[in-house]
Amino acid sequence: MAPEYIIHGHFSVKSNVFSFGVLILEIVSGQKNSCFHDGENVEYLSSYAWKNWMEGTVSNLIDPTLKDSSTTKIWRRIHIGLLCLQESVGDRPTMASVISMLTSYSLTLPVPSQPAFFMHSTIKASSSSQQESSLGVVLAAANEASITELFPR
Repeated sequence: MAPEYIIHGHFSVKSNVFSFGVLILEIVSGQKNSCFHDGENVEYLSSYAWKNWMEGTVSNLIDPTLKDSSTTKIWRRIHIGLLCLQESVGDRPTMASVISMLTSYSLTLPVPSQPAFFMHSTIKASSSSQQESSLGVVLAAANEASITELFPR
């Protein structure tokens, strides 16, 4: 789900763009966003993708079954996925722009900024409730509110 829907309850065209960006990263990595495994640690796929983008190690993100595919095309898709995940709704491309970026390799892509809900640390892979708890902390930090209960009664 897009951050602005989670925080403010607003759903928009740009929420769809955010979700599409997550989907691109899930396809390229072969992992789910909410439980990306990096060795012994679990972290959010968007955070892992961003860290690898910044370090120039995007190949770490690519599903091994895609290693024989065109590296340039895969890197471009990761780039587009990160553009869709930008924290500022206004910085995210429109879906029409995304389609143009995916189909035209002559377009120069802008440099993405840090994705929404970027997590600076990893989560130990001990339990899913720990992951949900960490997400609650990130959400609380994003809207400056405290969360007193994370699970329904």
